[in-house]
Amino acid sequence: MDWTTISTWWSRTATLQILGILLLGQLVSFLLALMSITSSLIAQFGVDAPLTQSLFTYGSLALVYGSILLYRHQKPLVSWYWYLLLGFADAQGCYLVIKAYQYTSVTSVTLLDCWTVPWAILLTWIFLGTRYSLWQLCGGTLCVLGLSLVLFSDTWDGGGGGGGGSKPVLGDVLVIVGTVFYAISNVVEEFCVKKKDRVETVTMLGVYGFLVTAIEVSVLELKTLKSIKWSSDIVLAFAGYGVSSFMFYSLAPFVLKVDWLYFVSFLVVAIGLIIYSTTEKKLVPASATTEDENLNTEYQILNGENESSTFAQNDSLASRGKPHWKLDGEASLG
Repeated sequence: MDWTTISTWWSRTATLQILGILLLGQLVSFLLALMSITSSLIAQFGVDAPLTQSLFTYGSLALVYGSILLYRHQKPLVSWYWYLLLGFADAQGCYLVIKAYQYTSVTSVTLLDCWTVPWAILLTWIFLGTRYSLWQLCGGTLCVLGLSLVLFSDTWDGGGGGGGGSKPVLGDVLVIVGTVFYAISNVVEEFCVKKKDRVETVTMLGVYGFLVTAIEVSVLELKTLKSIKWSSDIVLAFAGYGVSSFMFYSLAPFVLKVDWLYFVSFLVVAIGLIIYSTTEKKLVPASATTEDENLNTEYQILNGENESSTFAQNDSLASRGKPHWKLDGEASLG
């Protein structure tokens, strides 16, 4: 095997690896978009149960990856209290961000969710000793400035793009606070994935996230769950969120091993939402359309009635000039 063959094989392998990484980033971006859309749909259906949404996700993670961990007969490589911190922080982040869909638009939530990036930079710099270049810090600063404009926009016009909301500023604040917990979760998860075991990390995230969320559901959402009028649309929305979030948490550890890919994934989602919001046409409310159709129908009926009345009057006038024949054959005018 000569050097040319080796270099050709190496370049092809490197190209395939890069393509695989890019496809992975696109898949993660797609899953993030699905999570946002399904959460927004659940909120539009009038269901306010963010903890219950996360409960199914954590339960499925614990069941699937826990089975793999039990099959390995592997002892935990990280102390339980780190996993408790991971599960608690991630559960609070999910609760606050999903709750925000009740008050603001899907565009604002997804864009402000990128606040996780600057928080993660700060936390990794403090606790993991990660050092960033000047360009990275400038990029983080621009990210903060851009996201601040989103908050300013919602404060100025009372609603974000792509659907608005009843209390957009409250929703934006919930997202920003939620990203702090997401950043804590991401930093702990990144440390565990890079230093320890991916399957164990995802398993423990599911176990402790499920325990924390189950306790909070019993305190905060039992009455809400009893009042929900379940339908096929709501069930499908919950199922869509559960499947997309399960796949996201399964792929996130791979993305965390490629640092730049995580930021590219968020960037792709943000650009897509910006394009969607800036090109969205104003939709005519269904009620207004129905009223217009009713008015048109009534107008047509009135026209029909007027035409019928006109024809009847013409017939009556015409009949006055016609002879009415009697039985004796004598004609008389009506």
